[in-house]
Amino acid sequence: MEGRGHFSGDIVLSGARENNLKNVSLTIPKGTLTVFTGVSGSGKSSIVFDTIAVESQRQLNETFPAYVRNRLARHARPRAEVMENLSTAIVVDQKPLGGNSRSTVGTMTEIQPMLRVLFSRHGQPSAGPSNHYSFNDPHGMCETCHGLGRTVTVALERLLDETRTLNEGAITYPSFAPGTAQWQLYAESGLFDPDKPISSFTEQERELLLYGGGFKVDRRSRDSVYKNEYEGVLVRFTRRYLNRDADSLSQRDRKAVAEVTEEGICPECAGGRLNSAALESRIGAHNIADYCAMEVNDLIPVLEALHDPVAKPVAQAALAALRRIQAVGLGYLSLDRETSTVSGGEGQRLKTVRHLGSSLTDVTYIFDEPSVGLHPRDVERLNALLLALRDKGNTVLVVEHDRDVIAVADHVVDIGPGAGAHGGEVVYEGTVEGLRRSDTLTGRWLRQVPGLTRNHRTPKGAYVLREVNLHNLKNLTVEVPSGVLTAVTGVAGSGKSTLVTKALAAQQPHAICVDQSAIGISPRSTPATYVDIMDTIRKLFAAASGVEAGMFSFNSTGGCPTCRGRGVIQTDLAFLEPVTLTCETCEGRRYREQTLRHRLDGRNIVEVLELTVEEALEFFAEPGVLRKLRRLQEVGLGYLTLGQPLSTLSGGERQRLKLADRLHESGGLYLFDEPTTGLHMADVADLLTLLDRLVDSGNSVVVVEHDLDVVKRADWVIDLGPEAGHHGGRILFEGTPAALLSAPDSITADHLRKDLAQGAAPR
Repeated sequence: MEGRGHFSGDIVLSGARENNLKNVSLTIPKGTLTVFTGVSGSGKSSIVFDTIAVESQRQLNETFPAYVRNRLARHARPRAEVMENLSTAIVVDQKPLGGNSRSTVGTMTEIQPMLRVLFSRHGQPSAGPSNHYSFNDPHGMCETCHGLGRTVTVALERLLDETRTLNEGAITYPSFAPGTAQWQLYAESGLFDPDKPISSFTEQERELLLYGGGFKVDRRSRDSVYKNEYEGVLVRFTRRYLNRDADSLSQRDRKAVAEVTEEGICPECAGGRLNSAALESRIGAHNIADYCAMEVNDLIPVLEALHDPVAKPVAQAALAALRRIQAVGLGYLSLDRETSTVSGGEGQRLKTVRHLGSSLTDVTYIFDEPSVGLHPRDVERLNALLLALRDKGNTVLVVEHDRDVIAVADHVVDIGPGAGAHGGEVVYEGTVEGLRRSDTLTGRWLRQVPGLTRNHRTPKGAYVLREVNLHNLKNLTVEVPSGVLTAVTGVAGSGKSTLVTKALAAQQPHAICVDQSAIGISPRSTPATYVDIMDTIRKLFAAASGVEAGMFSFNSTGGCPTCRGRGVIQTDLAFLEPVTLTCETCEGRRYREQTLRHRLDGRNIVEVLELTVEEALEFFAEPGVLRKLRRLQEVGLGYLTLGQPLSTLSGGERQRLKLADRLHESGGLYLFDEPTTGLHMADVADLLTLLDRLVDSGNSVVVVEHDLDVVKRADWVIDLGPEAGHHGGRILFEGTPAALLSAPDSITADHLRKDLAQGAAPR
């Protein structure tokens, strides 16, 4: 196996039974790139993440002193008899990068600190040491916006209803409502007539109401009178809600603040986040904010032009990191892009870039579908990065569905044969060629590459977008045909999602937009609650047991009193990350013991929620429940359990869950953003059947997609490019998939021709 170094022994698993695994035994060669394949829900993640990664982390944590262990996440030993020759595991998953508004691509990749050093040594005039160029440091941040680059100002006409009196709720913000402690500062202070409309206040009274301070007023409670420092409404509102990081506010407060404020670019720093000294310091024509605002593709040649002996070593270090970002197809990002706005696929590649700069060896890197969101051109770049990690002396484990990623593997483990209870077995282990010749579902799909659809539907009309100027779309005019399946293609960052889920969705507000965004979930949300069958299940248990339905809700009387129905206990450690432990009372089951004594057809409520959708279709007889469960099965989610927290679902699973909720509508416009995310080749075929059914039912379907199997099945293709960021945003091609093959400047056309050539070759 090419690239394999000298290692102490292969990873050995024996008797693995985590989740749906059926006593799996497996040997994984170290120092190789091993790809795990199989349909969604077959058990790939149970082996790689829930067994190997968890046990590696658990054993590593045990090497720390007790006071450190108490502050680390605690992992139970995975259900496996033997787990040998593990090395430290680094998990590179699809979880959003998150972070607050002070976290940017530049800070998380540690390129921004390099630029700060560069300017501290070479910028003219110098603003001082490197921290004086940091928007997160008081010495460098803009004093007006506190380093955020934008200011939020109160829209006084929305905060104050001048037609009302204080007693009538003239201050509209909820926490200032009549009867609240904050309302008492004004209405019961004796300073104002609480029954006088604000519009009738004198100038002095308005000034005092809004801006007064420097003295105390009485505030009465039921038992006594308190002396409180008086603050004008605007002063108090600004201090409590605007001069704090928005991420520290509750979701309810953030929404309420947005209703009475207006956000704009900071007038002092013009969005640069820094104070005047840092912004006046320049290298040539640019300051550090200019560098961070450039796309990576444009910043690279600027730094390459620096030849000063003082500046060059620092510039070279930054360039090495920037070129890695470019290599994973993210050259369209700018360093000032907030990490909270980066997609899961983009975030995963940024994490990969960070690890590529590491000098660690003999590490196990674990990737969760790293090809998500990547055009076939960029998948080639991704493969080079995975092989580079391997060649540095590491073991790379990848859960993946993409044919091109599977093709570069040294070793393949195929899990199946099906999903959920029908999976959990190793159905093939060996080389890629061996898998291709095997009779497994993955092997059969690797051998058969679908061809172009020839029988195209005829459009019924078109949705016309004219002169769209949004993000990198510049004066773009396009006709999106109706009554057909349209694929919108192009490299990542070319403007596809902006065109479909922003511009087209805004023009057609009744469109059903099925994207990868969160679905308003809490840790208590499950498939059963999402499709609204949980109330019926509780009533069935109540009727069978003769007790109230609330007994079968972990959010009500049936919940475990120790963890309040959460299944876990979370301990806040102030300045450290909270520690989450499985509740010892209910053992994570969420319910109190007496609830579990009641049964429905031989099962208690926990056992019912552990049923997969497929199993539940056999268990229940109620037509309403069966109808909603069938929708989940139709979108390929039959392997999910009824009680699985929705927070554990992948982006693709979330999309299909949303689709299940809107599946049987007709005469509408469906907009999908990469619906093949997380899908095996066989599952993609099922999804395409579903999309065809939507179109044949009278709907229009528009799909943002990289998967060439979807492109080949489409009636119409709109290709954007030629590249990403401001080098994209143009229509390169509009027409049928067959006509796309002749498009001269399309990267998508190049890869479609290659794919079809592979399908035509003997296998």
